[in-house]
Amino acid sequence: MNLGIIKGIQLPACDVDLLTLGRLIAVPFRQNIREGEVLWLYPSQHLPDNLSLDQYYQTQYLTKAESAFAELQTYPIQIKVWARCEYHWRINPQQKYLLEKIAQSTVWKLEALEHIFEKYQVLKLLILRIYRLSNSCVVNVQTESGAFYWPQRDDVMAMNSEIDTPVISEASFYQRKALLVAGEVYPYKYLEALQLQVEEIGSSNLAANQLNDDIKIFLGWSENSPTAKPDRDLAWISAIAQIGNSSDGNTFEKLVRKSFIKLGFANSNTNPKASLNPESTGGAGGLDFYCETPYPVAGECKASKYESVPNSVTAQLVHLGLTHLGQDKFDRSIKIILAAGPLTNPANQAAIGSKMNVIRPETLQKLVELKAKQPGSIDLLQLKPCLEQQPFGEEADVKVNRYIDDVREKLKVRSHIVQLVKDFLERTKSTSVEFNQLHGAYTFSMSPQPLKDKEMHEILIELSSPLTGYLGRIKGEDLGRDRFYFLRDLPLND
Repeated sequence: MNLGIIKGIQLPACDVDLLTLGRLIAVPFRQNIREGEVLWLYPSQHLPDNLSLDQYYQTQYLTKAESAFAELQTYPIQIKVWARCEYHWRINPQQKYLLEKIAQSTVWKLEALEHIFEKYQVLKLLILRIYRLSNSCVVNVQTESGAFYWPQRDDVMAMNSEIDTPVISEASFYQRKALLVAGEVYPYKYLEALQLQVEEIGSSNLAANQLNDDIKIFLGWSENSPTAKPDRDLAWISAIAQIGNSSDGNTFEKLVRKSFIKLGFANSNTNPKASLNPESTGGAGGLDFYCETPYPVAGECKASKYESVPNSVTAQLVHLGLTHLGQDKFDRSIKIILAAGPLTNPANQAAIGSKMNVIRPETLQKLVELKAKQPGSIDLLQLKPCLEQQPFGEEADVKVNRYIDDVREKLKVRSHIVQLVKDFLERTKSTSVEFNQLHGAYTFSMSPQPLKDKEMHEILIELSSPLTGYLGRIKGEDLGRDRFYFLRDLPLND
């Protein structure tokens, strides 16, 4: 459906920018706009009732406001979004108490909102759903009158509701709208302010860019979560099995050390005979790798698929461990042999007797790939009991693969729950779903595994933690009354 020629409204340039970026969903506006009406948003240098920038905007938004107004000095202007009015909200004298809550959830000073209210005895807010144009439109400005006009008719016809992308996901928008109208403070305002600061340094800091993207995903500033860039480490991770099955022992040792660092292990020991530094391997007479934290791990590598691993390898791990770590440290260390080839029977029996885990390069690669694709999936403290318990020797590879499969199953459950919340809200047009409803929906869905009430609630709390940010949570009077809403997808990058 092409929306054709429609009218536009002038708004302060900074408000237009913040609407475009997803930081606002509402703006003060005096004229009447019908609900459902679609609009062009024209940036203006005028603020309501001739307030100054520092009178109108909260301090943390002043730099953004000054920048937005400065851009209006150059014409023509690009218009990147259009809006649909979802609600024309009138704050009347009986609702004046809401002004403080609105200020706490937006970018305007309370004094500015009170000034407008006192002058007109009403504050009108347009709640707008913003759509990003697939192709920007260009307009010229007659600076004397402030009037806009189109240089080409084709630009007027550029708005298309079927291909233009909402700036904020549907679930996130309606959740924010419900909070605003109910007079509840938007909980992520300070996170948005942090995103503004991070974005300012992003041009010179790659890590800041990644954090900026993560915050945007968390806040739901996209109908579809941006496709995550593949971890650059996957290039060397994908070579672990191949190198482990070659005769290049030195490269394999370096890859193993990089793998343990990637998994989250660390070692501050500068002694190359017992370290984890990929650029300073143990060499003759040194352990192939040694981790100190979060728990000690000592290991040897044997890169060869076509050679049996002799008992001398297990004996070497014992000898070098005792030499460089001492009896107490070595006894407390988890012991690992990474080998492609089969162990001889004496070597396997020695590994079992010494509680050594024999792990194949393919298994290590699977473990590190899972960490790279799902960064929060590998909990080293949960991996520890797997490595400490029987079986040892070559059978240890089976238990590590079981651990990997278990992690993948947990991810499937969590991804299913996130999708279930998203689908429920889209189907019902609700802003949140109560836990009791959600558990019922999960029970009758094609779930990866059955979950009891408490198990599912614990997973939902995990998914709605600020550190994960897949769902949001509104705490209820009891467990069953907790409500959850969608923030971002949990894709399974297998």
